[in-house]
Amino acid sequence: MKKHILFLLSFLFILPGYSSAIATEKLFSYDKNRITENFNIGWEFRKENNPDTLDWQTISIPHTWNNIDMQTLRNDFYAGTAYYRKTYTPNLSLKGKRIFLRFEGVASTAEVFINKSFAGNHQGGYSAFAIDISSLLEFGKENEILIKVDNTSRPDVIPVNHRLFGVYGGIYRPVELIITEKINIAVTDYASPGIYISQNNVSEESAEIQIKAKIDNKTGKQENILINYSIHNKENNLVLNHKIPIQLLPQGRREIIQDFKINKPHLWQGLEDPYLYKVTVRLIKDNHIIDEVIQPLGLRHFELKASDGMYLNGKKVPMYGVCRHQDWWQLGSALNNEQHDIDLSIIKEIGATTIRLAHYQQSEYFYSKCDSIGFMIWAEIPFVNRATTQEGPNARQQLVELIRQNYNHPSIYVWGLHNEVYKPHEYTIALTSDLNDLAKTEDPNRYTVQVSGYNKIDHPVNNNADIQGINQYFGWYNGTLDSLQTWVERAEQNFSDFKVIFSEYGTEANINQQREEVSNRGDCCGFEKDYNESFSTRFHEEHWNIISKHPFLIASYIWNTFDFATPMSSQGMVESRNMKGLVTFDRKVKKDPFYWYKANWSKEPVLYITQRRVVNRGNKITPITVYSNIGTPQLFVNNKEIINFGMGYTDVHYIFPDIQLQEGENIIEVKVEKDKQLYNDRIIWNYSEEYKNLDNSAPEIRLKEHIGL
Repeated sequence: MKKHILFLLSFLFILPGYSSAIATEKLFSYDKNRITENFNIGWEFRKENNPDTLDWQTISIPHTWNNIDMQTLRNDFYAGTAYYRKTYTPNLSLKGKRIFLRFEGVASTAEVFINKSFAGNHQGGYSAFAIDISSLLEFGKENEILIKVDNTSRPDVIPVNHRLFGVYGGIYRPVELIITEKINIAVTDYASPGIYISQNNVSEESAEIQIKAKIDNKTGKQENILINYSIHNKENNLVLNHKIPIQLLPQGRREIIQDFKINKPHLWQGLEDPYLYKVTVRLIKDNHIIDEVIQPLGLRHFELKASDGMYLNGKKVPMYGVCRHQDWWQLGSALNNEQHDIDLSIIKEIGATTIRLAHYQQSEYFYSKCDSIGFMIWAEIPFVNRATTQEGPNARQQLVELIRQNYNHPSIYVWGLHNEVYKPHEYTIALTSDLNDLAKTEDPNRYTVQVSGYNKIDHPVNNNADIQGINQYFGWYNGTLDSLQTWVERAEQNFSDFKVIFSEYGTEANINQQREEVSNRGDCCGFEKDYNESFSTRFHEEHWNIISKHPFLIASYIWNTFDFATPMSSQGMVESRNMKGLVTFDRKVKKDPFYWYKANWSKEPVLYITQRRVVNRGNKITPITVYSNIGTPQLFVNNKEIINFGMGYTDVHYIFPDIQLQEGENIIEVKVEKDKQLYNDRIIWNYSEEYKNLDNSAPEIRLKEHIGL
């Protein structure tokens, strides 16, 4: 505590009469409080390089110009310059205020002009930025706001290409107009909330909290104000209230740091109990609240133990992980909260406990919802795929933005530094070491992670963070399905002290490509290849069987929850798409592997027959596989009960062997009664010997658009 008192004294003067006693909250006037306005309506848009032409299109934000071409036209999408413009007439009463534009996401570079005067710029398509436009506005008059946006790949802005995923051009996340007094909590500290809440020594007995507030004074004179910290619990009862009188110097930004302690806190316990407090920081002058920022507080302690797993507040919790790309079919990245909610509901349904938000900073709404739902989050920057040796400054900038903008989200447990960036080795080692130091300086209380596509844990490119992530696709890109078992056994013998996460694994699954029988090696890679769903089902069954038995892998993440766009490649007879998702691009079809994980992970009842889309069968004798987490299923084939079954990899995996199908239609049904409720699943297979040589992935089938089926 002593060092924080010294820090305060070095930056401000403590006014006479200061009392550290926590007082009853006092009511103040709100007539000069911060104003935050939605600024998403009334924009105009056009492509190309002449912003003065007349053919402008009226649009609303969020908006992208690549929602179609990046998803359907391999290497033929528009990556270039476009313009957005809007008029704004500030009321004369706002003269003397500070007025900011805050953009949550513009891809991938932006230049902002007010009345044709340059106001500011930003490089990076996934982090927010804020610009003070006060001095450029004419009050009481109409002002033109023009944004020049460009999503051309650049060697100095990460990601440096569109190869692993497309950077959808546009102002694709919300825009806000923020109005404050000349004394305000910082808006332009990398577009952060200006408030940073740290926590230490968190237990059921007590939690130590430090709140840092960054304060701007643009009045040009010394100012006496109060800074008021208050904490309310979930029930909106006041837990803590603290006021400090301070004297601000006439210029510059000040950091005010204060320590608190909460006794007998209600802890944030992930999905089990995502309990949130509310922290409010107010600036008060002459008994008026002149600024206020509210932030979430989830009191928790993360501890990852090598060869063991995650302990949340001392309690071991499973790390059932999925990855998420943010784009949707025909929407691109220009999503509203409804789409984010749908994604979150699907991820919650499958039973996941943790999400890797790959490979870039994602929506502020999404992080906030993860706080309140209780997911444990891996957040990362888009340093992916390759290094150019020119991206260092921008990678550092985007890491600072990621951390400062999301510092207060209790759901985030780790910051990601890079994904599969290799040569030049010495450059990548140096940059990632620097990024790790930067992350630890910005936030010493969270883990850092690097990700390698090598299956060598001691590779020097990947040994510069707290955690090592390994991306491997055994049986798809290399090896066979059983190669994972060999690899993990060798790794746990040689690297038991390392914190190792299986950060990506998966395989393509086109639901219009089906096979009755599959091998232990996938048909990768190319447009004409067979990406059948049946192989994906077997892949995930075998992989989870191995992962679940090896705590050396302290967490694992399926690649991916949803199919997503890959605008520079086309595979499996579908243009511009990665189909490793457990759910189709439009979120309408949950593939067989989705139910495999749901049965193994979720507490929701699951009773599911696999290979339901392999409708036309050429094998008269065939197994039937059922996933059930509610007990032993009764199987009926054409109304005849089948008794004999065997257990598969886990206790939800039921295999009924040597089922004989009849010519023509076969009705397959399973039933389970649990807690006086009857559950059932039913599918139809058609058997004919003529189907024996049927190519279920023939071009006329494969080219059929699967969206919505």
